[in-house]
Amino acid sequence: MITILESEIFNVFFREKPAMMLVHLYNSKGEIYASNLAKMIDCTYSHVVKILQHMEKAGLVNFDKKGRLKLLTLTKKGAEVASRIDAVRNLLS
Repeated sequence: MITILESEIFNVFFREKPAMMLVHLYNSKGEIYASNLAKMIDCTYSHVVKILQHMEKAGLVNFDKKGRLKLLTLTKKGAEVASRIDAVRNLLS
């Protein structure tokens, strides 16, 4: 049986922006903040934060406070999901 949280996060990933958020985090070489990520995927900051909150609840990303800013990092589970999304994207391109 799928819980509410599992079904919500499942629905999030069948859209382009959330999937690309994970891929950008996975492929990033430096520090990434929500504002950077919003620019990378051409999305509003508020929408990015809302999606990231869903991802955090699902155990895919962490918010690490660095002064006033929150640094984004992938969890082990998040990195695995992102690598698979990236592989599928590469297969299709």
